[in-house]
Amino acid sequence: MNLPRVARGRGSFEFGCAHKLSFLPINANNAQISAAIIQLRLPKKDTYANGGLAIRYRHYRIVPSPPQQLKIQPFTHIYPLTPQIWIPHNGRLQPALFSNWLTMAIQVRKLGKRIINYPEERIPVISARDWVRNLYHDPLQNIISYLTSLFPILGWMLRYNLGWASGDIIAGITVGIVLVPQSMSYAQIATLPPEYGLYSSFVGVLVYCFFATSKDVSIGPVAVMSLTVSQIIKHVNNSHPNVWEGPQIATTVAFICGFIVLGIGLLRLGWLVEFIPAPAVNPGLMGISGFDTRAATYKVFIDTLKGLPGTQLDAAFGLTGLASLYLIRIGVILCPEIPSKARFFFFMSVFRNAFIIVVLTFASWLYCRHRKDSHGKYPIKILQDVPRGFKHLGQPNIDPDLVKALAGELPVATIILFLEHIAISKSFGRVNGYKINPNQELIAIGVTNTIGTLFGAYPATGSFSRSALQSKSGVRSPAAGLFSAVVVIVALYGLTPAFFWIPTAALSAVIIHAVADLVAAPAQVYSYWRVSPVEFVIWFAAVLVTVFATIEDGIYTSIAASLVLLLVRVARPRGNFLGKVTVRGDSTSREVFVPLKPNGNVMNPHVKVYPPSPGVLVYRFEESLLYPNSSLANDAIVDYVKENTRRGKDMSNIRSGDRPWNDPGGKSEVDNATKPLLHAVVLDFSAVSHIDTTGIQALIDTRTEVERWADRPIEFHFAMILSPWIRRSLVAGGFGSGVASSSPHHEVAPVTRYHDEYISDPQHSSVDPEQVQGYREEDPEAIIVNVGSKSASSRPSSDYTHGSKVDDDAPIVPSATPFFHFDLAAAVRAAETGLVSRGRL
Repeated sequence: MNLPRVARGRGSFEFGCAHKLSFLPINANNAQISAAIIQLRLPKKDTYANGGLAIRYRHYRIVPSPPQQLKIQPFTHIYPLTPQIWIPHNGRLQPALFSNWLTMAIQVRKLGKRIINYPEERIPVISARDWVRNLYHDPLQNIISYLTSLFPILGWMLRYNLGWASGDIIAGITVGIVLVPQSMSYAQIATLPPEYGLYSSFVGVLVYCFFATSKDVSIGPVAVMSLTVSQIIKHVNNSHPNVWEGPQIATTVAFICGFIVLGIGLLRLGWLVEFIPAPAVNPGLMGISGFDTRAATYKVFIDTLKGLPGTQLDAAFGLTGLASLYLIRIGVILCPEIPSKARFFFFMSVFRNAFIIVVLTFASWLYCRHRKDSHGKYPIKILQDVPRGFKHLGQPNIDPDLVKALAGELPVATIILFLEHIAISKSFGRVNGYKINPNQELIAIGVTNTIGTLFGAYPATGSFSRSALQSKSGVRSPAAGLFSAVVVIVALYGLTPAFFWIPTAALSAVIIHAVADLVAAPAQVYSYWRVSPVEFVIWFAAVLVTVFATIEDGIYTSIAASLVLLLVRVARPRGNFLGKVTVRGDSTSREVFVPLKPNGNVMNPHVKVYPPSPGVLVYRFEESLLYPNSSLANDAIVDYVKENTRRGKDMSNIRSGDRPWNDPGGKSEVDNATKPLLHAVVLDFSAVSHIDTTGIQALIDTRTEVERWADRPIEFHFAMILSPWIRRSLVAGGFGSGVASSSPHHEVAPVTRYHDEYISDPQHSSVDPEQVQGYREEDPEAIIVNVGSKSASSRPSSDYTHGSKVDDDAPIVPSATPFFHFDLAAAVRAAETGLVSRGRL
């Protein structure tokens, strides 16, 4: 587009921005023309005045030659060829000389571009600068938002009211009453004194409310974490006998695991939790002793059966308590719904644990108070002395040697710590209509366990049973944890004398009753099979390993198997060649693209699927194109092309000595004449969210192989590109512009540093440049459409442009990449249009 002549003297001419300007300065006698081209990015308005154009190139102000010799070249990259330009001076044109360092800088820049193979025709794409700009758009505001997000309590504390308080008081006290006996029971599972369970309970419910994004979750000791702590204590004592006490080991585990989880949350790495699946996983009930309760599950079960002849009087308390718990639970479920008695049945179900503990404690006191033998023992096992208050408050004793001794057990403890909590909080958030922040929940768990070590607590995490109870009790905010903490404090300072007479068999009954809910119901197991048989096998394998080995081994098994399954799914994705089906409604019809060989379990197998026009191939990826699966996609496309399209070069008369070593010829040459000649490949990228260097190289290899087969340039169209980074990668690979690469052996990831023409055989090294040059002058989507000229009901969806600053007349795709399309139908139309144009030629 040439600029109009501008008369000398006073006057002006205005034009838009983002154009590249080139000009040819002429010497004084007009006898010689020397090219001087400068790359510009012009401001919004510039003025032609007095026969010259005032512009700024970097930090130099240049006045070029008369405007009749200027030309605007949009979207064209221009190299600075010489530092010499001509300027008007005293009515004559004189050369303006730049300094030597600028000349050297220009030459170095040219050399650098030549070394890195900088494209001469550069297509605008997203850059690393854009990514950094978006990432750090407003650093100060991002820092403020990050700091305030660490304390979610600031978002609801000022709106707290009496309505919320009433619900929180009821829920908090209810959970606290259940928490006290459960925490002492779980401490026994962890082979710790019962007071440590109370310490963990107090810190969990108190600290969590300040950092929580879930109102329903209750933090404290849980069965699986307690069992894991007991096995860690056993492991350390076996390797270092009589060196550290159990409470110190448990407190160290809480500190290290809490610190790790806190770091994951602060660094916003909560997405790592998504890589961990969620399968997870008992005998003082009968008073049986003399075997290791921390051994593998099957051994504990067998030893329990072997010890049945030695059943003690404790069974009267344990079995009675367990039976009573289930009778109350079943009775509440089976009783008719009587509105007037609904509240009674609810609280009967809620307080059944506390009720059974109180009754059995009273029975134990009545039976044991006068039956102490000469050795100070009672006829049944009871808790006896429980220290009053916080007897272990202070700085935790973290021994570096102890950390080394239990380092191998820390990963599984950390996984259990945050995995169970995140799963529970997400579940309650989904059911009760709010969204939790996984990173903030990790911070809450980390802070809770780190601070808990000051009180002597062992690891605590979210409890499903207590969280469900808190939710059903009408909790309104995380502040309910404060009232639960009050109940625990009252128990620690006022009820410890009564704890003396609690039978350990009664606590075992409470544990078994709570842990039994962790066992998957038959309906749940069958749902696993229905959703994914492969994942059901993984779950079943994890259960077997847990039963016959340890919880750690079971968790590692499920994680490893799930990661292998994930890698297999990425490396062996599905892909389909597509055809057309016309879907008709009441008054409209539209074309949809479905697999040429549809699966009868997905769509009607009797529907006729029509292939695209002969010479056009449509392929849909169903996974990101990454290095594990790139060769699979390449093989699928190339094999399909060779099987269903004609070879461009007639090989029927080629002697066997001139054939490639891997081409036997034969019957395939006869069938070749009946097949269509390949013209275009359309790739549906609607499911491709990422592409890497190997993926781009696979596409380049695919283009090279199909062009070699067809003996002509092949158009590659891409539909529904989801990311600007995918577009950038494709452009770097030479796709999208509509101009065939001048070298069919171009690679972005070569095996060697040398160019391919130096390692290829003579049969494939010589290429006629005129043969590989191809350019599509027109694309249906590149036509400028008047967005405002159509009604919303009449224009197709691909005509819309989104954004607040767009022109009324705007191309639907950038004109620099006509082979990138917003939908699959447009891509196929473009490929078929090119097929018709080539046929006319």
